[in-house]
Amino acid sequence: MSAPTETTTAQRGSRPPVSWRSGVLLVMRRLVGFDLRRYVVGGLLWSLFFVVPLLTGLILKGLFDQISGHSAAGLDTALWLCAAFVAAEAARGGVFWFAVNIWPYWWIGAGTMLRSNALRSILTARGPAASRLPHSSGEAVSRFRDDVEDLVIATDNGVDLIGAVLFGIGAFAIMTSIDPVITVVLVLPLTVVVVLIRVLSEVIRRIHARARELGAAVTAFVGETFAGVLAIKTAGAENAVLDRLRAHNRRRRQAAVKDRLAMDMLDTVTGATVEVSIGLVLLLAAPAMRRGDFTVGDLALFTSYVGWLTMLPRILGRMLYRIPQGAVATERLTRLMADHETADDLARHSQVWFDEEPPPVLTEAPDRAGAADRLRTLEVRDLTVRHHDGGRGVTGVDLRVERGSFTVVTGAVGAGKTTLVRALLGLLPATSGTVRWNDEQVDDPGTFLVPGRVAYAGQVPRLFSDSLRENLLLGWPADGDTLANAMRLAALERDLAEMPEGLETVVGPRGVRLSGGQVQRATAARALVRNPDLLVVDDLSSALDVETEHLLWDRIADAAKEGRGPETVLVVSHRRAALQRADQVVVLDRGRVVGSGPLPDLLATCPEMRRLWAEELVVEAEEDPDPATV
Repeated sequence: MSAPTETTTAQRGSRPPVSWRSGVLLVMRRLVGFDLRRYVVGGLLWSLFFVVPLLTGLILKGLFDQISGHSAAGLDTALWLCAAFVAAEAARGGVFWFAVNIWPYWWIGAGTMLRSNALRSILTARGPAASRLPHSSGEAVSRFRDDVEDLVIATDNGVDLIGAVLFGIGAFAIMTSIDPVITVVLVLPLTVVVVLIRVLSEVIRRIHARARELGAAVTAFVGETFAGVLAIKTAGAENAVLDRLRAHNRRRRQAAVKDRLAMDMLDTVTGATVEVSIGLVLLLAAPAMRRGDFTVGDLALFTSYVGWLTMLPRILGRMLYRIPQGAVATERLTRLMADHETADDLARHSQVWFDEEPPPVLTEAPDRAGAADRLRTLEVRDLTVRHHDGGRGVTGVDLRVERGSFTVVTGAVGAGKTTLVRALLGLLPATSGTVRWNDEQVDDPGTFLVPGRVAYAGQVPRLFSDSLRENLLLGWPADGDTLANAMRLAALERDLAEMPEGLETVVGPRGVRLSGGQVQRATAARALVRNPDLLVVDDLSSALDVETEHLLWDRIADAAKEGRGPETVLVVSHRRAALQRADQVVVLDRGRVVGSGPLPDLLATCPEMRRLWAEELVVEAEEDPDPATV
């Protein structure tokens, strides 16, 4: 807990104004220093790989001068020059072998560092992650995959640029000593290419940003399609989905073609300078050779250097369009970060383990709140949340939860119940309002109201295609007795006994191998195994029959009395089983509290509560429990 702060709509999502160039250059500098030893050693090897052709060019010059008679040395010298050429090329091959064995460690480590920093921010940074996550998981995957690769490639190209510059300086010095005029003419086309690429860098940045955006849209749509196969088939929407996918692909293809065309045009212009430069060398060298001022060896040296010299504008050109692409990647990745974080946090150095073992994972559950910090009261004052899409949410909500109480938040569909709970826990950004734990204001609920203070069982159960054990624990250290107790409190032990593989049963994507009721109770068990001070449950019993729901609440209440479970429970529900045992019921109507207190008092004084109660009586009277849901 820290000093009170106010959160406003204007503040959320705002970041310090930073130019795109400074942001990407900062990230690239951090990537260089991430594993400086490997970057320097690998960079020296790649630079040596670029510089060795200077030596081979000089050897070729001597060899051709020897063959053409411009040198008085004998046959032995020519043979030694041939051997030297082979040795130089073999050495360059060895340098290449060492470089490709060292470089992947830096490459993979740098990308892993960026991904881990972005993921760390999503999971643990202050502020609600919901306000910065993309609309779909596919979009996030696209950023973690493609945008990280763009930044690593841009930094990697810096090594190539250094090698090309070193070769260019050496080649320019050698060729100038032979013929300054031909050297200057040779360099002129390369200079034109550099200027052209510099002018087009902003256009390339915009084209690439559009291509990345539409590519992510395709990834997101494919991911959502696989996740919703059942809904698509039952709705008969196969053709509509395919048509939508084709439309997404058409837009992405057009943007990708433009992006690729822009880069290929620059590469083509750069490559054309090779032919132009060779033509100029031949054009100027012919008269000089007739005069005897330019030997066959000189021509061999110039033509061997010209191909490598074109690497300089080519690599420089790539850098000039890789940096705008990296700027797009930096902006897209920092949008995943918390509002107070920037590119500096994205590129913060973190440890990556290759050969050595990482530090041990958590083997003991975090200490529960100390006696002075154990929940006595949780209070919400004037909480207001507005959804950006439709303007709905909750307005001016006050709520007080006492230790040992059972509080139910109820209301019609769309009344704002889930919004209230998620904003209380810091999962949604609040426009205004305060949250107090034991009369002390919580600055960031999202990082404070977590296990073991609070555990949350959400409205939409989230299970992964893994064993039931892993889905319940999600890395949380708990012994067998704790896990068994959580299963019993969630009324799941009978179902577990019928599973041939028990806790090792793989539940499938989103828990498709379990019934709806089993999925919801598994979600409850996941929260209960964390042994929280406060258990928050959002509409857990919607897929349970009345008998199972009564059993679940009875067990949680009994465990609280015996000290084997959460003493305080906050529930979102409209079911009678929850309402009848509530110490306090909070009634929401269109985002506002219209009643609060014990159920009998509300039935006497709150028209909205009476309406909800009557509707629930009708639903339960007509309900025919389906064994498949429990």
